[in-house]
Amino acid sequence: MSNLEEIVYKHALINAVKHKGKASNGAVMGSVMATHSELRSEAKKIGQVAAELVLKVNSMDPDLQKTELDKLGGMKEKKPVEVKGLVDLPDVNGKVVLRFAPNPSGPLHIGHARAAVLNKEYVKRYGGKLILRVEDTDPRRVDPLAYQMMEEDLKWLSVDWQEKYVQSSRMEIYYEYAEKLIEINKAYMCTCEGGDFKKLKDECEPCPCRELPVEHSLKLWNKLKTMKEGEAVLRVKTDIKHKNPAIRDWVAMRVVEAEHPLTGNKYRVYPMMNFSVTVDDHLMGVTHVLRGKDHLANSEKQKYLYQHFGWKVPVFVHYGRLKMEDVALSTSKARQGIEDGLYSGWDDPRLGTIRAIARRGITPEAITELMMEIGPKISDAIVSWKKVSGLNRAILEETSNRYFFVPNPTMIEIEDLPESEMGIIKRPLHPDHIERGNRELPLESKLYITTEDYKKTGDNRILRLIDAFNVTFNGDKTVYHSNDLDEARNSKAMIVQWVPVEGSLNADMVMPDASVIKGYIEPSASNLSVGDVVQLERFGFARLDSIVDEKLTFYFAHK
Repeated sequence: MSNLEEIVYKHALINAVKHKGKASNGAVMGSVMATHSELRSEAKKIGQVAAELVLKVNSMDPDLQKTELDKLGGMKEKKPVEVKGLVDLPDVNGKVVLRFAPNPSGPLHIGHARAAVLNKEYVKRYGGKLILRVEDTDPRRVDPLAYQMMEEDLKWLSVDWQEKYVQSSRMEIYYEYAEKLIEINKAYMCTCEGGDFKKLKDECEPCPCRELPVEHSLKLWNKLKTMKEGEAVLRVKTDIKHKNPAIRDWVAMRVVEAEHPLTGNKYRVYPMMNFSVTVDDHLMGVTHVLRGKDHLANSEKQKYLYQHFGWKVPVFVHYGRLKMEDVALSTSKARQGIEDGLYSGWDDPRLGTIRAIARRGITPEAITELMMEIGPKISDAIVSWKKVSGLNRAILEETSNRYFFVPNPTMIEIEDLPESEMGIIKRPLHPDHIERGNRELPLESKLYITTEDYKKTGDNRILRLIDAFNVTFNGDKTVYHSNDLDEARNSKAMIVQWVPVEGSLNADMVMPDASVIKGYIEPSASNLSVGDVVQLERFGFARLDSIVDEKLTFYFAHK
């Protein structure tokens, strides 16, 4: 008995003992793949072995099942241990050829970043090359602006590619291989109504077109470009009794009556994704395909095409879904929201697009680190903003200079302020990097503090202005109290940021929910440039997005 057979046999025995002597194929297969991640690429083989051994186990007397299981160590199962991070790719022989293949329906979102980063990092680890392949063979799903947006997003992520292909420029290649497939009798032209074919397919019955002569299919194939949408399709021959109906004789080519942004009306016959992807992966020498587990059925479909042509199947590595809390990742829903005026554009802070995340001041290093940590694990991953913020904060703490920003301001005028207290307050731009210099804040009687801080101060309660002095409040009056920091601490006074009225700059803060908080920022912020990410003391990190008529607009990142 081989090592694989022994593993499957034990899991079959465990499953049988747990369920009154009857093991289940699906449960055994799932248990094996969950506890032996190294075997996931052999799903088909595991399924075959499981089918045989489950029959054998189920034919045993329950006492014999227990005896056999005891010989293999008993009920103790290997606990699933999910390795985090960038685990080794299976079956690597030298350098690898990987591909990142987005559909240009819009810009990239954080889910795309996972595939892009993992591909980049594996090429870095093993050597080889990364191919950028734009899969645009459904003109109805193509946004003409997406071609450039996707490349911009990849460059922001520092993802470099060594070769680039656009599928709509490779149509003649797909036609050539479609015709070859017909000639070797592994594909046929089908003119059945969609509903009729589905009924036959669901009953594991071939449609009448399947056994027609090759010459008949070739003749129809040559006429396909003149046919109407839905009148005929090219189908790949698979197992008509396959357990998954979606895999039975899947469509390879069809007519699409829509103008393509790049090729116009030059073509009417377009390949389905599974056909074009298989042809391209073979011709481009792709060794490993990293894709979501929602593509498991597609991988199975594509293996038929590899077998028909006698091509080597690449190693498929499937990973779980990636979800992000409180963020819209669906491109179609985001587009609809933009068209309806719900979102301001693809970089609206409520979206999960790369450009929206970047606009908020999230660094590409933080996203890369996040994706490296998640790795290509098979289980689904839920990404929280808390996690993203934590990774990003560790980077920004070191790089971001400090400033005072007062949101929702209230102006106070300090009475009885000694002239000796007025002047220029100097604070370091970064407390750990004195070499960056200081910023200067004019200290005067008229200042802005947040309305929230103002309302928290009761009569005669001390409030400490950072690096300045203490004040108290008496009704509507703000009165100078003292300069003693220890006194403020002993009285448990709030220590708050402030901005001088004179020289302050209007500042809007766009929050993650797209609401806008108005306020003032200290005069030194006039030295900032668009794109700078700063730490606003007691408020959080923010990226300067624009400067218009001396008003600064920031996008809030996180605390």
